[in-house]
Amino acid sequence: MLEKIDLERKLPKREYKAKRPVLQRRLYDLEKACWDAKVPSVIVFEGWDTAGKGTAIRLLTSRMDPRGFKLYPIQAPRKFEKRMPWLWRFWIKLPKYGEMAIFDRSWYGRVLVERVEGLIEEHSWRQAYRDIVSFERTITDDGYVLIKFLIHISRQEQERRFKRLESDPLTSWIVQPEDWEHHAKYDEYVLAMEEMLERTETEWGPWTIVEGTDKRWTRVKIFETIIERLEGALVERGFELPPPRRRRREEESPVEGALRDLHTSTVGVPPAGGHLPGSTGTGTDHHRSLQADTVPAQRHDRLASESGTSQGQSAEEPTTTGTDSQRPSPSKPT
Repeated sequence: MLEKIDLERKLPKREYKAKRPVLQRRLYDLEKACWDAKVPSVIVFEGWDTAGKGTAIRLLTSRMDPRGFKLYPIQAPRKFEKRMPWLWRFWIKLPKYGEMAIFDRSWYGRVLVERVEGLIEEHSWRQAYRDIVSFERTITDDGYVLIKFLIHISRQEQERRFKRLESDPLTSWIVQPEDWEHHAKYDEYVLAMEEMLERTETEWGPWTIVEGTDKRWTRVKIFETIIERLEGALVERGFELPPPRRRRREEESPVEGALRDLHTSTVGVPPAGGHLPGSTGTGTDHHRSLQADTVPAQRHDRLASESGTSQGQSAEEPTTTGTDSQRPSPSKPT
């Protein structure tokens, strides 16, 4: 399954820089809309070490309202958590209605690292598949939007990233001996991931496999997937989607910049805020807005010409308005 993933997919830097702020603002608007509509969401990140989970989450949350989400980096269970049912520590982290919970690793560690490293017995991780499916079915039936990502990279790419981190004294601490041990078991982890995908892929909890070689591609795909799922949840519940925002000047494409310059040279003033009024980035919208802005200028020229004709009268005899003609003239002194 995973060997069929095209890990060479990339996104040009220029396109990424244009998309990123638009996606960030859209996600912020949807976070607010879900808060108002009381739609809760759970976002799960799984994948290889150094696949880019942390950097993707950092970018994802950098423009969100911190009051509307919580981030949970999941570690090994503590002693008191081991005395509880194994899913208990995840149940208590579910968000309130309208809020969002982001899991950097999750309950899938039960069927990944705990399975491969032999931390639990076989019957425990096999039972975990049924527990996970029931858990996810329960929360989605209660209205939660469940979004699951698996960020995938090749063995060679992971090794290259490990060595690059170790070569820098500022980042060498990130790579621990256990990371190399996990890397040596790459094939075993692939088998565990494929079985996990096969047995936990459901209608209510679908997986999104993200190609992690190019980080720009990874981040944009994560943004677009979350936005699509949140918009779908709002529409399904009968709520209106927040309107899209206008693009800022620094986000314009070369064509949009040329249209804006044409608007300035034709009308004489740049569009308000540096944007084409009512423009959505198409030539038709620009032409329509250009015509609308030209009408007031033509009307101004016509009034100016009419004013020039009336100025043929004597300067000592200015024209009077209806209000001035009705005003009594002051009495002359005797």
